[in-house]
Amino acid sequence: DARFSGVSTGACIGHVGPEALSGGPIGKVRDGDLIQIVVDRNQLTGSVDLVGDGEREFTPAEGADVLAARTPRPDLAPDPQLPDDTRLWAALQRAGGGTWGGCVYDVDRIVAALDAGLKQLDGE
Repeated sequence: DARFSGVSTGACIGHVGPEALSGGPIGKVRDGDLIQIVVDRNQLTGSVDLVGDGEREFTPAEGADVLAARTPRPDLAPDPQLPDDTRLWAALQRAGGGTWGGCVYDVDRIVAALDAGLKQLDGE
């Protein structure tokens, strides 16, 4: 997508979704965690798994269970000084279901969320 054109060589991760503030697993990663990244260049597939927590190592399936049981990091909070355009983008991401679908917005879901919110504000 040209984000890293001419800047990186080898594997480079440019975005993790869904974001931590949207409840994504990245918000449950702790200092000392061991993350395994596997990329199959022939099949163009990959995986990112928690495989250790600093004290012990475990399988990707066990790591998924560990992440599922964790609460989000207590220090996660929106930046109170985010610019308006960034806040609007974040709201669209949230209303549209996050980044699971890539960069494509779920317009119907966003419109439904706006309609429901407007009805609530209007006291309907």
